[in-house]
Amino acid sequence: MTAVAEAPAKVGEVKSFTVTIKIRRFNPEVSTEATWEEFQVEAHATDRILDALHKIKWEQDGSLTFRRSCAHGICGSDAMRINGRNRLACKTLLKDVNPDKPITVEPIKGLPVVKDLVVDMEPFFASYREVMPFLITSGNEPTRERLQSAADHAKFDDTTKCILCAACTSSCPVFWTDGQYFGPAAIVNAHRFIFDSRDEGGQQRLDILNDKEGVWRCRTTFNCTEACPRGIQVTKAIQEVKQAMIRRAF
Repeated sequence: MTAVAEAPAKVGEVKSFTVTIKIRRFNPEVSTEATWEEFQVEAHATDRILDALHKIKWEQDGSLTFRRSCAHGICGSDAMRINGRNRLACKTLLKDVNPDKPITVEPIKGLPVVKDLVVDMEPFFASYREVMPFLITSGNEPTRERLQSAADHAKFDDTTKCILCAACTSSCPVFWTDGQYFGPAAIVNAHRFIFDSRDEGGQQRLDILNDKEGVWRCRTTFNCTEACPRGIQVTKAIQEVKQAMIRRAF
């Protein structure tokens, strides 16, 4: 249970409290089954989940394993399920997830768990690589930059924000049940180049995504859009790729 710190806060001082962090632990060297473990952490309402995890690892249990890097919502490495929702630990404040109750933290779903909160990202990146997430052009190298109008850039500007955190893909129920589905993140990164006026590989990407495990597997549940920490309209991007395929067919 949460208990307010005994010492009263001084003027201008932020009061601390004790929060319970309930973590889903898994160590393949110890057991084939995951277990839940609770930790009590002294924190402030404006602390992040990442701060709480650091305190646990540094002060209570050094074996706790999780990924993190920039801690500013740019690298995307600390995506995890917090109170049942995919979030970045570095962008989620304690006060925003009801610290009056135990806060559950577990690995993102649909990818093999390596240890504790760390998952094997290779299946995710395999799909990403398959959609050819790079500019494809023909001819000689240009003597100057490839110019593009603001209107043309606006067609794919939203999908350039992806940080490959896998929050969208691992929130998708189709991905949970079908490990062959490309997933929202791969489609988003394909979208970024399909609608780029400077790119010449759009038709190839549409052929790849027209596969039975491509865009047509999307069920439009909007989980991906809600999970994206960058605010990308993921479901909208997937629908635009579907529309591009239909226009091509007719």
